[in-house]
Amino acid sequence: MPVRYSQYLNAAAVRHRSVSYNALAPNVDGRGQKPERISLSFNQAIELLAPYCGLRVIEQLKAVAPLAAYLMLFQLMVLRHPVDSALTLCLGLIAVVIGLAVFMEGLSTGLMPFGNIIGDNLPKKASMFVVLVIIGILGVGVTFAEPAIGALQAFGSSVDVVKAPYLYELLNNWALPLVLMVGAGVGIAAILGTVRFVRGWSLKPMIYGAIFPVFLLTLYAWFDPNLRSVLGLAWDCGAVTTGPVTVPLVLSLGIGIANAAGKGGSSLSGFGVVTMASLFPILAVLILAIFVSFSITPDEIIAAAKTASNVVVEQPSIWDQTPLVEIVLGVRAILPLVLFLMFVLFVVLKSTLPNKMVTVYGLTLSIVGMCIFNIGLTYGLGAIGSQTGGVLPAAFMQIPVSESSPIFNIVTGLTIVIGFAFILGFGATLAEPALNALGLTVQELTNGAFKKSMLMYSVAGGVAVGIALGVSKVVLGFDLMKVLLPLYLLGLVLTIFSTEEFVNVAWDSAGVTTGPVTVPLVLAMGLGLGNAVSAIDGFGILSLASICPIVAVLTMGLVIKMINKKTEHAVTG
Repeated sequence: MPVRYSQYLNAAAVRHRSVSYNALAPNVDGRGQKPERISLSFNQAIELLAPYCGLRVIEQLKAVAPLAAYLMLFQLMVLRHPVDSALTLCLGLIAVVIGLAVFMEGLSTGLMPFGNIIGDNLPKKASMFVVLVIIGILGVGVTFAEPAIGALQAFGSSVDVVKAPYLYELLNNWALPLVLMVGAGVGIAAILGTVRFVRGWSLKPMIYGAIFPVFLLTLYAWFDPNLRSVLGLAWDCGAVTTGPVTVPLVLSLGIGIANAAGKGGSSLSGFGVVTMASLFPILAVLILAIFVSFSITPDEIIAAAKTASNVVVEQPSIWDQTPLVEIVLGVRAILPLVLFLMFVLFVVLKSTLPNKMVTVYGLTLSIVGMCIFNIGLTYGLGAIGSQTGGVLPAAFMQIPVSESSPIFNIVTGLTIVIGFAFILGFGATLAEPALNALGLTVQELTNGAFKKSMLMYSVAGGVAVGIALGVSKVVLGFDLMKVLLPLYLLGLVLTIFSTEEFVNVAWDSAGVTTGPVTVPLVLAMGLGLGNAVSAIDGFGILSLASICPIVAVLTMGLVIKMINKKTEHAVTG
């Protein structure tokens, strides 16, 4: 993901400069006179805009349509259950495509110029302490602006307060502090990533240092029966944060600061931020969960929830209608980040934007796109994921929503469900354009030793195994930590024996799996599946889908290293 978005946004910036400054800025010709204004008819304007808009819509359509079609066809043909509210679902998915297309264009033309200018000029006009403080605050802002972060808050009501009181409490009554803590984790990661850029630190010790306290708090929560249900949410939060806003904006700031300090230019300088931005939010959520456990007892949470459910709710006002709420949430996600960036640029740096009109246009697109995406998330991605997840157990057990359940015997049904999850993970990852860009970069960095296809299939295979394990955890009910912690320990062992290049690539490779489409879809499917089989929670799938590709890439790197050594010995011998 970091590679794809940095390449995409750099290309967009070049295109932005070449088009906007010539067409929109008050340019003059060689004689010092303004050129004549070009007039276009409505049809001519449509002909020019159609390819421009079409490319951006098609890019998002490629990510959304195959996943949605796969879920719907599987539900119809294998699970023998009709798609409920099909028209609403389709309209919601269209909103997701349009919202993401608009948001990504706004990101490249509106938000990213801020990041580039601030990253280039901040070290020249402020002390390193001020620079790090600003980057830390920015980490909180970009977390709120992540399209997938709303998925966490949207699924709070689906948690059973009796089975998982602290999980219910965090998602319902501590939703804002939860996002703030996740943002604080991203902020710390951004600070450490920037210092790493400037000082040229190795990523390995930073991984060891971040994993150790995460493991300690995880073990503490694991041995507390009431806190154990929070672990899936905490480890999933690491996957939610590395999306299309956090990665490119933090990268542009960090690399800009490194360049200003004379420490940029390394081909691997962009790697490592995603890893830190995945690990520190886990730590932050665990700290918050432990704090909540000292503040309120499970019995008090259950009593308060039952009291709230018995309260008679009057006719809701216009502001309680879901579409308007989603729009308000969209504005609230982007606007504070924009205001903070403006404060840094205009007040701290006393600088200006080179093309205000295009930037305002981009910022407007960001807000509008986020609002449309939030509506699509509620009625499209979240709905189809939850619906398919709720019907999925019909393959092997009787459930009220399916008259034909169980469709198969338990062994066949479980095999079909786990196979469904494997194909979903494999196909969704291979369809991600970020993986293709990452593969090309790795192939260049390793001089062709690690081919693009090898990276793509190892990452896709790892994600597929991770999602299959996550679905198995929800269906079979085994303890998430008994699988997740050994996998992370295996990843650490492989890290010790791997070269710095493969460590950088492998630990960041999980970022390509956590896009704004995959995250809410997998979260909704997991929670719907968990409710259908009466599991305590449906979290944990994303965390397994993050560590498995890391293990796969590190393993592949060590295999390649061994093959190269054997080849060298054969040649020299």
